[in-house]
Amino acid sequence: MTPEQLEQVWRRARCLYDRDAVEAALDRMAEEIRAAVATRNPILCCIMHGGLIVSGALAVRLPFPLQMDYLHATRYREKTSGSDLHWLTRPTRSLADRVVVLVDDVLDEGHTLAQVRAYCLEQRCAQVYRAVLVEKKSRHREAAVTADFVGLTAEDYYLFGYGMDYQGYLRNAPGIYAIDDADR
Repeated sequence: MTPEQLEQVWRRARCLYDRDAVEAALDRMAEEIRAAVATRNPILCCIMHGGLIVSGALAVRLPFPLQMDYLHATRYREKTSGSDLHWLTRPTRSLADRVVVLVDDVLDEGHTLAQVRAYCLEQRCAQVYRAVLVEKKSRHREAAVTADFVGLTAEDYYLFGYGMDYQGYLRNAPGIYAIDDADR
């Protein structure tokens, strides 16, 4: 896509949450995470690429010692629909006997989060928490897949901003936007 085409996508999109609303949600999420894991030697584990902005925003709000790691598992590969989970990088730290907080941008159908959580449990984590900036009201979500910490909710739109992308772009948008049907 050209920068001009992306600018048109952004212009047609509808802002669901502006920067202030997202930042307030991140403040609340950080407080909930602090209450749950501050004394438990946690690992904050970013699910790349979507969780990058959310992980960084949460990390600076968590006033206690923690370690950070990341993994890269994706279903979308810069497309607007998902397929099978593709692992690019697994965490480098041992997860055994550790409390892990997985951080991702959005909980949609739940396939990625479910498989990543299962991987962490196979590594003998003491506990796995899931934190997502946005939980979609998806008709297709696996019933057992939930998040422990949720910043915001949205209808089942294709979203971008604060880590969520549109064809690999617009993760850096300063709010949460729903793309126009013409851009699906």
